[in-house]
Amino acid sequence: METDTRIAVLYATAQGSSRDVAESIATELTTRGARVELAEVEHAPELDDFDAVVLGSAVHDRKMLPEADEFVRAHRDTLTTRPTWLFTVGLGPGLRGPIGRRLAHAVPPAIDKTRAAISPRDYHAFAGAYSREDLPFASRVLYRLLGGPRSGDLRDWDEIRGWTDGIADELGLPNSDKVDADNA
Repeated sequence: METDTRIAVLYATAQGSSRDVAESIATELTTRGARVELAEVEHAPELDDFDAVVLGSAVHDRKMLPEADEFVRAHRDTLTTRPTWLFTVGLGPGLRGPIGRRLAHAVPPAIDKTRAAISPRDYHAFAGAYSREDLPFASRVLYRLLGGPRSGDLRDWDEIRGWTDGIADELGLPNSDKVDADNA
């Protein structure tokens, strides 16, 4: 059963990890009955056509990608007048060890500034995927010293689904088993 709820799931990605997370979010919201449009921020649809927005970006140097920041600046008024959720994908949430765990939960100042500008209903930082070749040598060393795992896919798909279910619940979307039963 499709609802009348229209959601734009928008993302900025550098190597595809943020796109994959956005696709997962879009799929989950669709299974909950929403009409979802998935797009990169550079090709975002007109936001006035949507009831809610989920916006995500990769994090480089503790900042969202420039195209995501530009999108927020250009659409700030619209993003503050409808339910908006914000997520980032980066290496920080994958840190372990005594220092790494503290840093993993700290919101970088540039991202905190974005949160303050648009007041999203919720913000979540997800671990991403990377290979050693994706990072300069100095960054690899620092990442390891802070407790980062060697490399690979650090994304927690259950965590992503759980966060998305929270969005769906807040928007009053039916549970996916109800949607499946109505479509049977």
